[in-house]
Amino acid sequence: MNDDGFSAEKLFNQGYSYTYDDVIFLPGFIDFPTDAVNLSTKLSRNISLSIPCVASPMDTVTETSMAIGMAALGGIGIVHYNNTISQQASIVRAAKSHKIPFSSDLIFASPSDSIHSADEFGNSPCIFVTESGTKESKVLGVVCKSTWKGLSDKEARISDYMNASPVTLPSSYNFEDVAGYIASKKLDFVPLVNDKDGEVVNLVTATDLERMNSLPKLGLPSLGTDGKFLVGAAIGTRDSDKERLEHLVKAGINALVIDSSQGNSEYQINMIKYVKHTYPHLDVIGGNIVTKYQAENLIKQDVDGLRVGMGSGSICTTQEVCAVGRGQATAVYKVLSIAEQHGVPVIADGGISNSGHIVKALSLGASTVMMGSFLAGSNEAPGTYENKNGLRVKKYRGMGSLEAMTKGSDARYLGDTAKLKIAQGVVGSVADKGSVLKFVPYTMQAVKQGFQDLGASSLQSAHHLLRSGSLRLEVRTGAAQVEGGVHGLVGYEKKYF
Repeated sequence: MNDDGFSAEKLFNQGYSYTYDDVIFLPGFIDFPTDAVNLSTKLSRNISLSIPCVASPMDTVTETSMAIGMAALGGIGIVHYNNTISQQASIVRAAKSHKIPFSSDLIFASPSDSIHSADEFGNSPCIFVTESGTKESKVLGVVCKSTWKGLSDKEARISDYMNASPVTLPSSYNFEDVAGYIASKKLDFVPLVNDKDGEVVNLVTATDLERMNSLPKLGLPSLGTDGKFLVGAAIGTRDSDKERLEHLVKAGINALVIDSSQGNSEYQINMIKYVKHTYPHLDVIGGNIVTKYQAENLIKQDVDGLRVGMGSGSICTTQEVCAVGRGQATAVYKVLSIAEQHGVPVIADGGISNSGHIVKALSLGASTVMMGSFLAGSNEAPGTYENKNGLRVKKYRGMGSLEAMTKGSDARYLGDTAKLKIAQGVVGSVADKGSVLKFVPYTMQAVKQGFQDLGASSLQSAHHLLRSGSLRLEVRTGAAQVEGGVHGLVGYEKKYF
């Protein structure tokens, strides 16, 4: 009988609401190397991922670049719906049109335009010339920045000096194919065009190749049966979201998240029924929930995944404003106890600040973790960098903030018909983290080390230890939490890689 620590069943049935920082695992027995740990998992009943990472459907987290980056890493991004129907569908189509792990900013102009300043190129080495000057029309040529700089007449129309026959490659080419072509032809860049209609969808430069070679080697990407990146999308529970869903399905989404701050509602149940009847082959993820009772109601509707978390996000104030929610560690474990009986994967949404939190979420029964602030501030997150008190930052806001609500996210909080708007989130900023293509692989390596210390060689092994009671936990006092972090130093810089 192991009386060292407590089983999860005993610890989480004492009437306390625990966060990830409140609990600590006791070490297990190691009989395998770190790199033997397998982090492959399920997002939902029918969708598998090679890493347990999901980008949250927030307008400062997941659009095209994040969806591409997460899929390339083996996770998945859920595209937010705080936009028009056409905008959300366009983001999904753009992400699914890629086969390489990043998306470049594309700049377009018409033949009759003139380029007056080098600033019009932005960070791009070229400007694409199309019939209408927009991405949607036929490509007629390209103007290289170096060509424009050599012009004596900067007021000349683009049609007078553009290259009408630029070298292009199909967007179906993978990164290795594109890299090999650029190297063999000694090109500075090459546009990638859609196989079907010739639309430019991306641009790869020699500089991109150097940057990619400096990053950790990517694992297995998340691909659908069509060979394209897996991309998810979120919708609300209003009748207008049925039209949104139709466009998203046509755009090729692989998973649908019904997005509500409190998912145990008549509105969500009716939407799940509609989706299941209209698109029976589409995996539907319900939530957000934190209790067994909520889980049971959504499982009865045959959801394919459950999103767990209420008020645990760094920019969420639901628990403070509404006095409703639950500590995330307790919420994940409690929902798991029902979900696993029905084979429904659990997504731990919120409260992730470091790799240890990911280890705790997964070991307490989650199959994946959904992250907002952890990914915000990265190169792939929407928005532009600003300098704030000498720090390079990007805006990060809760979907319950008044700023986000003005664009339509109040429907998530059932507040779009309310006479008075009450915020359940804040607007802030997050420090520059660099590319997810770099810090996510390092984070996953840290998670593997955590699993090794537990004696779990996979998520499935960790869940078995949890069920059997072999995974032992204790609650940490405030002093223990201080001791477990950096302390007693005059100053320090925290670096994980």
